[in-house]
Amino acid sequence: MNELNSSYTRTADQIIVRQNTLIRQVYAWMGAGLTVTAFVALFTLSSPVILQAVAGNRLIFFGLMLGELALVFTLSGAINRLSEFNATAIFIAYSALNGVTLSILALVYTASSITSTFVTTAGMFGAMSLYGYMTKKDLSSWGSFLFMGLIGVVIASVVNIFVGSSSVSWVISAIGVIVFTGLTAYDTWKIKAMAAQGVEGRKPAILGALTLYLDFINLFLMLLRFGGDRR
Repeated sequence: MNELNSSYTRTADQIIVRQNTLIRQVYAWMGAGLTVTAFVALFTLSSPVILQAVAGNRLIFFGLMLGELALVFTLSGAINRLSEFNATAIFIAYSALNGVTLSILALVYTASSITSTFVTTAGMFGAMSLYGYMTKKDLSSWGSFLFMGLIGVVIASVVNIFVGSSSVSWVISAIGVIVFTGLTAYDTWKIKAMAAQGVEGRKPAILGALTLYLDFINLFLMLLRFGGDRR
């Protein structure tokens, strides 16, 4: 009996070590991605030529957006076939492209509004991610509910591009805040569950970082649209 208890304890300790290791790696890569995004956004803002090209040419802007989507789908769908180097390069490239497109927010919202929204986002994200990591509950049932909410937000956002309703945009943003807040907790829990099943290494860490990076950025955008001060 003592041997069984000792074996169980060692297994439990190994699982905790794997979980902590993967979470640290995920947050390290996510932090690297956000840092790249911030530096590229600042560089774009400091270059009138690049900023004008992005903000003044819809073809370039939407081309960058399509490039971002292609990188996300490539990294998410082909992670097992990619080398560690290529997975890392795609993640950094996506973070850089996102910095270019996000730079135009400074033309729409005040600097103080962007800063305060970022701080609010960091607080909400941190709290929900901590909950997702610490909770003993099974959050698997959240997945389908949040996915349906995400699809609804995407469809409504596309429709509102043509409708152009400010009230609809406000409602979409409010729902989006709820969805991405929930996804932050769920995705953190899912990463922790993957580690418990033996998943480890750089590629899973980068994929997890991409997932949480997307949660953070989208939560930031929804909060900014919901209550940001426009210029």
